[in-house]
Amino acid sequence: MNTAEELKSAILKMDHRGYPAYKSLAGSWRFPEYILNIDHVQGDPFASPSSLSVRIDGKRAGFPAAFLETQARRRALEDALVRRFQRETGRLTERAKGSGKSGLIESSRPGQEVLERTACRVKTPGGEILFRFYVGFPAFGRSIAAGELVSILFEMLPKIIHAALFFHQEEAAAFQRLLFLTDDQQALRQFLKERGLAAFVADGAVLPRESGISQRPMKDAVKFRSPDSLRVTAKLPHAGDVSGMGIPRGVTLIVGGGYHGKSTLLEALQRGVYDHIAGDGREFVVADETAVKLRAEDGRSIRNTDISLFIDHLPGGKRGAGFTTENASGSTSQAANTIEAIEAGSRLFLIDEDTCATNFMIRDALMEKVVRREQEPITPFLNRIRPLYEEAGISVILVAGSSGLFFEKADLVIQMDNYLPFDITERAKNAAREAAAGGATANGTAAGGAAARETLPPLPDFHRCPKGERGGNRQYGGERQRDGERRRKIKVTGIDEFLLDRESVRLGQVEQLADREQTAALGYALLYLEEKVFDGRTTLREAVEKLRELLEKEGLEALSGGGRTVPSLAMPRVQEIFACVSRYRGLRF
Repeated sequence: MNTAEELKSAILKMDHRGYPAYKSLAGSWRFPEYILNIDHVQGDPFASPSSLSVRIDGKRAGFPAAFLETQARRRALEDALVRRFQRETGRLTERAKGSGKSGLIESSRPGQEVLERTACRVKTPGGEILFRFYVGFPAFGRSIAAGELVSILFEMLPKIIHAALFFHQEEAAAFQRLLFLTDDQQALRQFLKERGLAAFVADGAVLPRESGISQRPMKDAVKFRSPDSLRVTAKLPHAGDVSGMGIPRGVTLIVGGGYHGKSTLLEALQRGVYDHIAGDGREFVVADETAVKLRAEDGRSIRNTDISLFIDHLPGGKRGAGFTTENASGSTSQAANTIEAIEAGSRLFLIDEDTCATNFMIRDALMEKVVRREQEPITPFLNRIRPLYEEAGISVILVAGSSGLFFEKADLVIQMDNYLPFDITERAKNAAREAAAGGATANGTAAGGAAARETLPPLPDFHRCPKGERGGNRQYGGERQRDGERRRKIKVTGIDEFLLDRESVRLGQVEQLADREQTAALGYALLYLEEKVFDGRTTLREAVEKLRELLEKEGLEALSGGGRTVPSLAMPRVQEIFACVSRYRGLRF
């Protein structure tokens, strides 16, 4: 392995040469505290910056061995190191000069959630750190600026790496708090399972965010306080007794006036599938890890999805089984989203009335008098909500702001008033009974009578078997390119979209994506599935399970195709993988 001094010499010798000469620097170089890997050199100062990584011996890095004991602890340490690197690069008072991206130093930029990322890997045993980042190799015009690159690699980077990726005794207390918080969050998730809860919101939690485009906590926000009737206490290993609102499994309604915090509570729950950093305000807000936020999604594509549980016997003799469309309506899109969430193994649906198709959610008795049931192909969610829980074990937390038809279906009704929750279940149930006694109120409920018990028809068999794009003139990700093959490309345009070749996959309504690097991972996951797994015989469930096992065994790096350069990816949930595949217009069956 070459030394750092040999690297410096090689850089200085190429001063003022053409930019492509930088490519000769690719390889590994031994510095005093770490090994620097120049994995890929950009072809132009205006192109995407060069990919670099460092390897640091675990003993030399010095982080507590306790962080290696569980996957959650290791993930928390990796997340902390990424944030420290981001902090240190932000402290740079000057940047190397040059054209284009000259002097840029950056890695992943985490938000409020703690996610597994390719940016940092802490390996076991031993605790070796592999950290990936990007550097814009400097140039004036398109001529190499050797002195500027030497300044980056030999002055700026060593300071950043030493401050960010090595343990310093003065931060021991902070790392202990990180370890304790991680343990407590995992214990709280276990508490949910043991107590049969769908979600938990701690007393004192801060749910409002500072703006509609920021996940940071709002300053001076009303702190959450559980109603006494719903308060439960979790005994956590480090925080001790933590009390808060436990939402039991079943059907829960969240009601209240406009701007009183209904949607804010639901949004906190939909992010509760992730752990959060200290100071976020939602550290102890957790939801069932399979929870899916459902909504209408006009215009999405649907591929061979059996929506007959909600929509069937369409005009023209069409059936809901195998439903396919390039431009779904509000009701068909929400039906497909619901069925796909069941296919993805969700045990908890999160729904906000404001983002739903009304005709999918409800139909009252007056409408049934005008449009007879046999003339309506839609069975509303109102009719399925109880049997979905009682027979399929799927809980629902629903924000209802304008319709009281769900009161008689609910196990629990929470009213939000000035961002504080109140248990009004008994009052809501009484109101529903009084309304029923006074006249027809809901599907099949007449004055003085009760609706027949609803049952759940058989769920779809979920035997969708996608066909891939194997053979021909196609090639997967990072594999060695053969003559005549073209490399397929992933381009992420934002958290809400990526391009697979030229095909756009829009994920703007997949609301639980927290980071654009998750979107990138979904792009690579879709490419992997299409090239390696989809064969027309393997069901989508089986295919995603194979992918999940691969990611669990080899990590996100497995999606890069084995190339030297690993893209910046963050781990998505299985539920988002299903959602991504289902929205891919190029999917074939």
